[in-house]
Amino acid sequence: MTFFIREQPVDPQLPKAQKRRIWLISILTPPLLVILGGIGGVDLPDWSLAAALAVSVIIFLSLVPQKIMPEAKNPISRFFIKIYLPLIRLVLQWRKTTVLLALIVVTLTAWPLSKLGSEFMPPLNEGDLLYMPTTLPGISITKAKELLQQTDKIIQRFPEVHHTFGKIGRAETPTDPAPLSMIETTIMLRPEVEYETIRVERFFSGWPGWLKEPLTWIWPEEKKGKLIHEWRRKKTERWFSGWPDWLKAPLAWIWPEDRYITITELAEDLDRAIQFPGLTNAWTMPIKTRIDMLSTGIKTPVGIKLMGPDLKVLTDLGARIEAVVRSIPGTLSAFSERVTGGNYLDFKIRRDHIARYGLTVGDVQDVIMTAIGGMNVTYTVEGLERYPVNLRYNRELRDDIERLKRVLVPTPTGAQVPLVQLADFSIHKGPAGIKSENSRRTAWIYVDLRGVDVGTYVKRAKEVVSREVKIPPGYSMVWSGQYEYMERARQTLNIIIPATLGVIFILLYIHFHSVIEAGIVMASLPFALVGGIWLLYLLGYNLSVAVMVGFIALAGLAAETGVVMLVYLDEVFKRRKRQGQMTSPDDLNKAIIEGAVDRVRPKIMTVATTLIGLLPVMYGTETGSQVMKRIAAPMVGGLISSTVLTLVIIPVVYDIWKRWEMKGEK
Repeated sequence: MTFFIREQPVDPQLPKAQKRRIWLISILTPPLLVILGGIGGVDLPDWSLAAALAVSVIIFLSLVPQKIMPEAKNPISRFFIKIYLPLIRLVLQWRKTTVLLALIVVTLTAWPLSKLGSEFMPPLNEGDLLYMPTTLPGISITKAKELLQQTDKIIQRFPEVHHTFGKIGRAETPTDPAPLSMIETTIMLRPEVEYETIRVERFFSGWPGWLKEPLTWIWPEEKKGKLIHEWRRKKTERWFSGWPDWLKAPLAWIWPEDRYITITELAEDLDRAIQFPGLTNAWTMPIKTRIDMLSTGIKTPVGIKLMGPDLKVLTDLGARIEAVVRSIPGTLSAFSERVTGGNYLDFKIRRDHIARYGLTVGDVQDVIMTAIGGMNVTYTVEGLERYPVNLRYNRELRDDIERLKRVLVPTPTGAQVPLVQLADFSIHKGPAGIKSENSRRTAWIYVDLRGVDVGTYVKRAKEVVSREVKIPPGYSMVWSGQYEYMERARQTLNIIIPATLGVIFILLYIHFHSVIEAGIVMASLPFALVGGIWLLYLLGYNLSVAVMVGFIALAGLAAETGVVMLVYLDEVFKRRKRQGQMTSPDDLNKAIIEGAVDRVRPKIMTVATTLIGLLPVMYGTETGSQVMKRIAAPMVGGLISSTVLTLVIIPVVYDIWKRWEMKGEK
């Protein structure tokens, strides 16, 4: 603020005593109002006095006159001028070489760009895990319950797990059509570090919250006690790990040699611990999975939807694709739905046999439905709750076919006839559930990934599947999951990015009233991409919607930097031209040096203010920081490269343009 305020907030002609009174009244009014309100019984939030003090500080900085150093005496300006002046003289002397080197730098950026993967959105650490394994269809309720209990016990043995909530089958709601073969276990995790909280009694502990809140910053009322729990730590090999302890200790502050395991590493440990035959594991985040399943139905990062008329063909085709996908590098697990994998017990009633006993088909079906399947005979009302009373045989009388054959059917004469004498029993395979999409029957393949981005994996998998599996006529294959989101986002970005660049160009033209000057600023935007792409590559980030949002914001910031440079160059050039001091290339050279060098501090500060605001985001670790880092990384890297190259390239291009313009005038 002290660098930019030039106005006099208070009339300088006023006496000093009156100025002091104005300053004191303005500064003391906010906290006094809060104190008087608290004494008067107003219900104030705890942060009210702290906010009033912050307002007072802002008023103090705004009203009290600040001493502004001239550029020639400012140590920051002198430092940057000392570095920048020889550089600008050198590049103005070698204009074509400078432009050529800049183009080479932009061209070399194609290498890290080719190494970046792609994904829809970065993995978001929600603080918990969701375990969603899939079994083969036909599993019994008893076995499913046993499997759920076993997996929960294994998960709860890990010290990072607080507790688990397991569910198998579907809830009694049409919005949860989960089959019995799908397990959902929500894993609630502990904080990385837990300390005992000790209450400390202070002299102000009995004061109102709004009054004691600022004091708790100095004398907190709570302090950490002994360590209760912490996650397991993992040793990280550093390039200085073999050095002596006294030498590597300072470096270990910046690059620690041990750290807490990440949630991804925890999921890998859990996956290795839970290995059951016929159980295909899938590890994801709770909220993300719910959103994915509501939008695409796919619970894994990548899904394959097979569509066609015949369920048997879809099942066989899915099994072949599953086997092929399992062998692709980066596949953690792959599971194809056995659409026709359900087991059904059919009763074929023999009409000639039941006629001998005076029975009808309905009589036999009533016994089958009631004794084996169960029938609601009445309801019990418990207050506002209503529960059905279901009547059927005990499990031991209906848990195998031989006992089912001995189910007795009463006849009109009072005789009891075994069911085996009235019907034929047979077991056959059939669809456990039929899904349809776009009016076509469909079967899904779930693919979970490890160590590879979605875009690279799908590109590789498409080539392998198209080569190894032949899709019959009348059948189709659609890649879904996150990849489907990516394709939709790509189509949207293909419209948004050109529109954004067009708006920036129009605004530049409105400001400069010159297509050439607007084009010079637009030509500096590729230099901003250089730093953004290299920083993404060094941090190991993939291209995603969050990254593209960061690049869109970077375009505006880079244009701002170019505008600041070009405005100062224009101001000096026009002033010298009015004074008649623009008659030779040397005069142009001096004008460019004055406009570029003497105003280097405000140009640096234009970038520094943005970087200072973005750097805390890059060090965040809380929930949501994964997305924010991807948005901030292109801006941080791009602003650095844009500033360096803009300070060099725009003066050179401006010099080439004005030389050509001066030749035309002559």
